Amino acid sequence: MSAIYDRVALIGLGLIASSMFWAMKRGGLAGEVTGYARSAETRDTARRIGLCDRVCDSAAEAVEGADLVILCVPVGVMGAIAAEIAGSLKPGATVTDVGSVKRDVIENVAPHLPDHVHFIPGHPLAGTEHSGPESGFAELFDNRWCLLIPVPGSDPAAVARLRALWEGLGSNVEEMEADHHDLVLAVTSHAPHLIAYTMVGVADDLRRVTDSEVIQYSAAGFRDFTRIAASDPTMWRDVFLTNKDATLEILGRFTEELFALQRAIRTGDGDHLHDYFTRTRAIRRGIIEAGQDTDAPDFGRAKKSS
Repeated sequence: MSAIYDRVALIGLGLIASSMFWAMKRGGLAGEVTGYARSAETRDTARRIGLCDRVCDSAAEAVEGADLVILCVPVGVMGAIAAEIAGSLKPGATVTDVGSVKRDVIENVAPHLPDHVHFIPGHPLAGTEHSGPESGFAELFDNRWCLLIPVPGSDPAAVARLRALWEGLGSNVEEMEADHHDLVLAVTSHAPHLIAYTMVGVADDLRRVTDSEVIQYSAAGFRDFTRIAASDPTMWRDVFLTNKDATLEILGRFTEELFALQRAIRTGDGDHLHDYFTRTRAIRRGIIEAGQDTDAPDFGRAKKSS
């Protein structure tokens, strides 16, 4: 495949950025890829492992001459980064991001960007519990979804070009409106993460069950909670602070459902429990049929050889 962008700048060099770099190289999608990370240690690691064609010591330097700038930093600092790079952006460049929240990013990034660039927020629905520049791999986006969130006035040609990049990275691409995105993600990602963090915290607080027992006897349900709860704490702190309304709405509904299940258990209402579990089981089958997981044991995750 020929290059879609001559020069791409990655701002932030964690799991998503590093995976994008390796996937761009796999597909020949970019001429040169520059990178910047706030931490000198991260920049040194990136240079050591060959992550990016050129690692720069400032965000402004990294974006100079770039046709595509991808903000791969926690959503809480997107606005500050946008202000930092605004004066160095090439006319006609596209600026996008990979943040898990969209309305807040738009409100904090768009005001800083000059009129001569295209701003097209994005969100790849892919990830692992690992973070940092060494955690990336080219296959991360294969058959996963990437949501693009064009803002009013987004240039259709610039959107189509960005879509082509994500498709080249292996993703299925859909366009969505910002507030709807934030509600969908509150259901599918944000609230489940908070529930996982809570359950792992409960286990930690429950002193009648020892730490060694929690670790040794972890059945698949709790084990999967711990995988989710191992995700990057800075990123998730920012997600909840910036997608407050949608997350609180879903958590309110979750609490109501939980109270109803508590009542069914207390009153011995087996029919309610059975009907509820039957309905929720169908959603799992839908996820498998959509190709977003397998029905193999252990939640479809292959064992990694040590």
